[in-house]
Amino acid sequence: MARKKRNVEFDPAFEDRVQSIHPRDFLNGNVLQEVWKHRRYLLLLVFIAFFSIANRNHAEKTVIRLNQLEKDVKEMHSKSITISADLVRLSRQSEVVRLVENYGLGLEENLEPNKKLVKPKK
Repeated sequence: MARKKRNVEFDPAFEDRVQSIHPRDFLNGNVLQEVWKHRRYLLLLVFIAFFSIANRNHAEKTVIRLNQLEKDVKEMHSKSITISADLVRLSRQSEVVRLVENYGLGLEENLEPNKKLVKPKK
């Protein structure tokens, strides 16, 4: 069975199916009938539109939050560097001696080197 090829351009049945939309079609409801025939496709398009809007909104909120967190990290990093520099300055031996004298704790600096205690083996 060989199929007969038809030329769609000159097919009168195809020309009958193609219709133009006139303003009277809006008034008598023919346009609504055509829209109702394609309701599943239109609902799919509406769903995709809502999904893309929601996705973009979520992405924008995520980017804003990410930028804020990056600013916070930079600020905390600079605070960390400042605090560690202060700690290094305060832990110097001369600074510890000066603080002990200022607070009047009555402590004296050990001038002898440390001695290592060795436990005798039995």
